[in-house]
Amino acid sequence: MSVRTLPLLFLNLGGEMLYILDQRLRAQNIPGDKARRDEWTEVDRKRVLNDIISTMFNRKFMEELFKPQELYSKKALRTVYDRLAHASIMRLNQASMDKLYDLMTMALKYQVLLCPRPKDVLLVTFNHLDAIKGFIQDSPALLHLVDETFRQLLDIYGDLPAGEFHRIRQTLLTFFQDLHIRVSIFLKDRVQNSNGRFVLPVSGPVPWGTEVPGLIRTFNTKGEEVKRVEFQHGGNYVAAPKEGSFELYGDRVLKLGTNMYSVNRPVETQISGPSKNLASQTQQSIAPNPLAKEELNFLARLMGGMEIKKPSGPESGFRLNLFTTDEEEEQAALSRPEELSYEVVNIQATQDQQRNKELARIMGEFEIMDQPRWSGSKGDDLLAMMDEL
Repeated sequence: MSVRTLPLLFLNLGGEMLYILDQRLRAQNIPGDKARRDEWTEVDRKRVLNDIISTMFNRKFMEELFKPQELYSKKALRTVYDRLAHASIMRLNQASMDKLYDLMTMALKYQVLLCPRPKDVLLVTFNHLDAIKGFIQDSPALLHLVDETFRQLLDIYGDLPAGEFHRIRQTLLTFFQDLHIRVSIFLKDRVQNSNGRFVLPVSGPVPWGTEVPGLIRTFNTKGEEVKRVEFQHGGNYVAAPKEGSFELYGDRVLKLGTNMYSVNRPVETQISGPSKNLASQTQQSIAPNPLAKEELNFLARLMGGMEIKKPSGPESGFRLNLFTTDEEEEQAALSRPEELSYEVVNIQATQDQQRNKELARIMGEFEIMDQPRWSGSKGDDLLAMMDEL
């Protein structure tokens, strides 16, 4: 397991979350002079994205994130994203957050699987950061924060050997193991089977620095080529046109990690049949971790660096629903397999006050007061991506 995986995982998943939110906010955009109080405007969209991005790239948070550390359980990392999603005026119920997280994780799993080279995971990250910068073109301060993260990535990962990138990719694939959630975009593009598993392509560019398959060379003990044999590989491969840019600005060439929601098409998620029977395989990674103390310390450091902007004035936050109706959301919460549930864990951090003082303070900040019910919640159908994206 690589201790350099966490920053790449966090930034890429965060980028996927921003893609989804931006698409739905744009789809629901209503001119400000015509919008009712419970409807989203362009100003609201920018505010939501800016609040999340400013929290995501907070300097203290990034300092903790980039420290070498093992990748922790899905439940611990899910807590971070739940906190991040509520850094703005948005409020998501657990079922809606589950659906958002499903889309994020399956998209990144697909991207990591299809990376031509392990090092290209870094290009996927750069694609996400490039797109995030596009969301905040009118905010120089936020652009500077994202550029700082870019430079940190270049400093830390720019000179890593190929073997370390192999470990990073393997750590990511281990994290996504046994997640087989069907997504309509992937199913319609025929890159995902009905059981939730991805289809690896047998066509397209080969990794940069390699040759198109179809030729076997035989060498003697002196290193001289003595024989060539051609064979049919059964694919439709082509040579890579050029290597993607690993600089702050440049052509990444690789399209993995770009915004797949820029095309308006339906997106649905559904737990595939086989995954409902994976409790024994997934329990170890999702159930409470034996290293719980270390995980809580990790969360304490990580969340301590997050500056959450709480809504001020009369706005106490607007509830968003990723489903078409509240009833559908409630049904999804009841039908979700237990092994894939990410229920909030209540942590009693006051038994040992001296040891857990900092953690108790942070966990106190996790609490989100119950939001009042609105007859027409702002964005009730905002993120109904399962049927309308």
